[in-house]
Amino acid sequence: MKLMPYSLGVLPLTLLALLAPTPGHAAPGGGDGAVLAPAARGGHTAAEITRFLRDFYGDHGPSDDGRENQVSQVLKDKQKENTDADVLLCAENEPEGISIGPVTVAQAAGVGWATVTTQWGSETTDTFTAYVRLDSQPIRLDDVICAG
Repeated sequence: MKLMPYSLGVLPLTLLALLAPTPGHAAPGGGDGAVLAPAARGGHTAAEITRFLRDFYGDHGPSDDGRENQVSQVLKDKQKENTDADVLLCAENEPEGISIGPVTVAQAAGVGWATVTTQWGSETTDTFTAYVRLDSQPIRLDDVICAG
């Protein structure tokens, strides 16, 4: 198999092109801190993903019903393999608070994501990224990537 050479400038520019606003898309900062994507192009909008993530995570983490009915099979399998930690929270305990950052939608990639911040005591926080497939029906959490 032959690999295609890429200059260091091409790959970041390609990634930026995927994330840049296109005609019909709002620039970052629209609405409640979300990058808006028109529903006419199909899939969930940033505003819908923001509402979903806020409802899903609540103040202290997902409910048992949310864990069963609003996550992908990939996440369910990850949780079965990782019994020492909660893969949906990237933690071992229940946080004191949770906030959802602005949602980014990449139509070309078919995914939206946001940084989730968990509060642990008065001065301790942690973050992870929550991903939602734009075509999931009903809307559900597709993956979680814990910060290093």
